[in-house]
Amino acid sequence: MQPQAVVFDIGNVLIEWNPEHFYDARIGPDRRRRLFAEVDLHGMNLEIDRGGGFAATVEDAARTHPDWAEEIRMWHDDWLQMASPAIDHSVRLMRALRARGVPVFALTNFGVETFAQARGAYDFLHEFDRLYVSGHMRAVKPEPEIYARAEADCGVPPAALLFTDDRPDNIAAARARGWQTHLFDGPDGWAQALVQSGLLDKEAAA
Repeated sequence: MQPQAVVFDIGNVLIEWNPEHFYDARIGPDRRRRLFAEVDLHGMNLEIDRGGGFAATVEDAARTHPDWAEEIRMWHDDWLQMASPAIDHSVRLMRALRARGVPVFALTNFGVETFAQARGAYDFLHEFDRLYVSGHMRAVKPEPEIYARAEADCGVPPAALLFTDDRPDNIAAARARGWQTHLFDGPDGWAQALVQSGLLDKEAAA
C-alpha cells in the first residue's frame, strides 16, 4: 500500500541530537563518561519529554548530584547547542513531500519548553500538517498510547502511515500497530525509502 501520510521523528532525523558529543567538547570525553555513568541525564530528559518542567527537572538533578551541578545545569542553559544542527537533507525531503501534497506529521519525544525553543530556532518545525509532541501529550514513545492517540487524531489508517525514527524500539512499537516503518540511519537511506514507496521521485529526493 502506498502511504497516505508520512510521520517524522525529529531528534536525529530532522535535528541532530547528541548530548554526549556536546559534553565531550565542553568537559572532555573522560569526564563526560564519568558524568553520564553517575547521573542519569537521559532519564532526566525523559521526564522533561513526558511533560515535566524543564528548569525544575534539571535543577532537581543538580541538587541531587552537587558534584556535577554545574555540568547538569548546562543541559538547561545550553540545550539548543545540543539540539543542533538541522539535518538539511531530511528537511528537504519533508518539504518535497509537502510540495507534492503528502501530509507530513511529527511524532516526537520533546518537552514543552524545549520544543518551544526548537521551534524558535528551526522554521521547518512550523510546517507539519499535524504535530504530536510527547510533552503536551504526557506520553512518550515507545508507549502504545502515544501512537494510538496519533492514529485517532489524524484519521489515517495505521497501514497507510509511513514512520521514520532512529530508535529501533520506537520503530518496533509502530510496526506492532501496523504502521509502515523505516529505521532512520541517515537521510540518504530515508530518501531511497521515500522513492521506493512511490511518494517522491529521485530528483525530488536528492
